[in-house]
Amino acid sequence: MASDFLNEIKHYNIRPAKPQPGKCALLVIDMQEYFRPIASAIIGNILSLIKACRSSGIQIFYTRHGHKDISKDGGMLDKWWGDLIHHGAREWEIIEGLLSSDTDIIIDKNRYSVFWGTGLDERLRSGNIEEVIITGVLTNCCCETTARDAFVRDYRVFFVGDATATVNRELHTASLKNLAYGFAHVVSTRELCEHLNFF
Repeated sequence: MASDFLNEIKHYNIRPAKPQPGKCALLVIDMQEYFRPIASAIIGNILSLIKACRSSGIQIFYTRHGHKDISKDGGMLDKWWGDLIHHGAREWEIIEGLLSSDTDIIIDKNRYSVFWGTGLDERLRSGNIEEVIITGVLTNCCCETTARDAFVRDYRVFFVGDATATVNRELHTASLKNLAYGFAHVVSTRELCEHLNFF
């Protein structure tokens, strides 16, 4: 499936690059119980990336989307969707088996972008991070918005096409095309793991 996506976007995905482990962080976005029906298809690839990144010394950040008081922190998301994740609920928890190290960092958020009001930018810069690898859900919402935000903050972005997922193939492919055109190097799990394992 990864090769299918890469083939579909090849006319836009024309800037080859490889991440530099000493300057890179892995972002595992919103792999929570709420999104399990969509996220389950990419768990294996994300676990492979986590293993490869950990062996290369790449810091891993997990995000967890949730709202403590929707009347105060729901904003436009509440108006748009009307169904939000409540902070602390079972659906808010990260899918079991993904967190496996005390060195991993969890970032709580309540907007699409991981950079909005979380202090992530400051954390990355304090660690001399210049690149981010983006995985998780949803491709066209939190993942894409975070990729765009990272790009405008001058991070090099690697977006893993088969370690991100959304509600259907059309939206997924459209996001990959947009990102490859203007914001990110779209890569597959296999090529990224091979690069990191032999770096």
